[in-house]
Amino acid sequence: MMRAKTERMVKRWGEQRWTLDSIIQAVGMEWDQPRLGYTMYPAGPDAIADFRTVGLRVKKFADMHRELGAAGRRRQAKAEAFEKQGRKVAARESYFIAAMLYSAARWPIFENNRVSIDYNTRMVHCYDKFAKYAPHPVERIEIPFGGKGKFLPGYLHLPREPKPGEKFPCVIGIDGMDGSKEIMCSMYGDKFLQRGMANFIYDGPGQGECTIHDLHVTEKNHMDAALAVWNRLIQHPHIDPERVTIWGISFGSFFALQAAAALGARIKGAAVTFVNHEAGLHSIMDTAAPSFKMRFMYMAGYDDEAKFDKFKKKFSTAPLIPKIKCPVLIQGGGDDELSPIEFSEELAAKLQVPKKFVIYEGERHAIGGNTASYFGENWFTMLADWCLDRVEGKAPPNERVYINSLGQAETTPYR
Repeated sequence: MMRAKTERMVKRWGEQRWTLDSIIQAVGMEWDQPRLGYTMYPAGPDAIADFRTVGLRVKKFADMHRELGAAGRRRQAKAEAFEKQGRKVAARESYFIAAMLYSAARWPIFENNRVSIDYNTRMVHCYDKFAKYAPHPVERIEIPFGGKGKFLPGYLHLPREPKPGEKFPCVIGIDGMDGSKEIMCSMYGDKFLQRGMANFIYDGPGQGECTIHDLHVTEKNHMDAALAVWNRLIQHPHIDPERVTIWGISFGSFFALQAAAALGARIKGAAVTFVNHEAGLHSIMDTAAPSFKMRFMYMAGYDDEAKFDKFKKKFSTAPLIPKIKCPVLIQGGGDDELSPIEFSEELAAKLQVPKKFVIYEGERHAIGGNTASYFGENWFTMLADWCLDRVEGKAPPNERVYINSLGQAETTPYR
């Protein structure tokens, strides 16, 4: 559901579209990354049938939003029926799953149109309904940013009802290109909430709801966004500003380091995974599936590929390195196809703070599809515990860890 003008923005998209549809016909809609898997993950096992049924029905790229949107409407109808019956737990679970489906349905539409705006509206509505009935406190927070009437939308999850005057440590989560804040906190058993930490998730410029409101990403405005988020979050009566970390996933691994550079020593750590650290973004934009470039041009507000190619060259971690004052965790797949791991290794070596750099042998961009992650330590468990250690004041490690295909970890201290 896109205009012909949008479909023609990226040369490789036009040239390879028939190939992409043939690949989807042969291997399914997870041809480039496990998007069904990571979007259903926060919802738990009850969402498996919804998402896997979509996967079975999608035969070409244009099917994706239709099937995900239809599944979202079915789940939303279930949620509304449960709500009318007074079954609040069943209602919140179905509203949450519907929000995940609508979040995924937005992704294949690289423009603002009637359909994408409807998916966004439904996603926010369903997530707000989940928040109303959630088993822990959830608060929607809108932070003014980017001009008149614009804002950064976020949700603050607290691990439990706070006691009077109680303040929680907090992790700030930043997603990548393809998802939205809604998928950054699990409905049950969230790894941060389970560790007693508040979890603040937000859409930065170019992400999630922000695209609908034409709040686009630039090469540096995620730094300004992080400052705006910080200034709002530390005013919250139940957040301890002395115990805050940041984490980012996929392109959020770049945005989170920008946030860390902007906030300096105010935060206790920055953890990033599924890396995107290649200067100039050549691999993800020019050699990977052309959908990545289509999406990022939409996020940045470009419809001219030549102008965008000049713009993307501005993305680099080099100017961030001297500004990062907190410990850093970096996790990457040894065979990352979107950002070769050598760029993250070079970044880690140059950081002048304690760092833990972890490579999973044989893993691609989305860690979790090979034996290193199956047999070795789960990346998310490692990341959550690392963040917890930082807010608890434990000494940060300064080491390189290589997890081989048997799950065995070889650790080498940095000197």
